[in-house]
Amino acid sequence: MGAALIATAALAGAWSITGLVTEGNVEEAAYTVVKETGDYEIRSYAPHIRAEVVMDGSYRKSIYGGFRVLADYIFGNNTANDAIDMTAPVVSEKSQKIAMTAPVMHQQTPEKEQHVIAFIMPSEYTMETLPKPNNASITLRETGTQNMAVRRFGGYATKGRTNRRIETLLKALEKDGIVPVGEPQVAQFNPPWTPPWMRRNEILIPME
Repeated sequence: MGAALIATAALAGAWSITGLVTEGNVEEAAYTVVKETGDYEIRSYAPHIRAEVVMDGSYRKSIYGGFRVLADYIFGNNTANDAIDMTAPVVSEKSQKIAMTAPVMHQQTPEKEQHVIAFIMPSEYTMETLPKPNNASITLRETGTQNMAVRRFGGYATKGRTNRRIETLLKALEKDGIVPVGEPQVAQFNPPWTPPWMRRNEILIPME
């Protein structure tokens, strides 16, 4: 039993080191913290460019499929044949093409589930200088300044775990009289091989 514990500890240590080494210095979306509460932060995000793709299918299928499509773009499948640096986070949200009721309490058509998967582009680029994707399913979109309510969590960002945290954040916003103005977004900051105890995820909800 002692040997098994030692082996487990060694494996966990090696996995942790791998997570640290491979994460590297990745540029993150720029923001300032406007307010902090016990339940969430309010952040003001600077304008940035997103490469987005709409994926059909479940949350998990869309995340993996969208990541592959967008990774192909930044690894060189673009008009300049240039590699684009990876940034963080990778963002996912339910597609606005799905029929909606009030802002966040929504209904989706039973025959099709869609999600938007997005990479945030490095701040050095403008819409004029950013290489255009060869894949027509990818859209480049410039966002303005955005205010977001944000709640952080660790572990794997599975559908069930993210939905529970979205519900918690929505309840906290409702208690404080804050009305969301868009779909909740799930932001993941780590590569897939990062150990669950080192992972960083966030729920972001647009607000006025």
